[in-house]
Amino acid sequence: MADTGTLSTALDQLVDLVGEVDDDTAARPTPCADWTVSELVDHVVGGVGNFARGVRGEEVDWSAARAPVEGDRAAALRSAADDLLAAWAEAPEDAEAPPPEWQCSELAVHTWDLATALGKDTADLDQSVAEKGAAFMEQGLTDENRGAAFGPAREAPEGADAYTRLAAFAGREV
Repeated sequence: MADTGTLSTALDQLVDLVGEVDDDTAARPTPCADWTVSELVDHVVGGVGNFARGVRGEEVDWSAARAPVEGDRAAALRSAADDLLAAWAEAPEDAEAPPPEWQCSELAVHTWDLATALGKDTADLDQSVAEKGAAFMEQGLTDENRGAAFGPAREAPEGADAYTRLAAFAGREV
């Protein structure tokens, strides 16, 4: 079974952060071009569901439109997170799913995005999540394969926490 301890921490932290989204903050802009806080949450909930399907070996259409989250956003993410962790627990050793580190990188970048949009500091979060995500992302993300999702890597401010450094590497303006 894959080591999912850090992934579990990433999911828990993000569920807590999503729990702080309310009707007043849902329409705020985020560092993700053209996404509001609500749309970012929709993306994260849908993405975690896609991760679970991928771990199970099911076909995943990453380009499919995300359904808006109805009702309790944190509960929707918690449900998707629990499903992903269950999928990993049931996955055979030779599962051909993207590793948990890839999922940590995605979740850590979007944790930074959401925290930034909500005016929250990421320094108090478990830095090992962003560190593990960065280690994975830095070995595969190059200037040639960044696509539309990632801008050119930027400099992080001196003394920046691991989430901010990862966001800068992912092309976010930090």
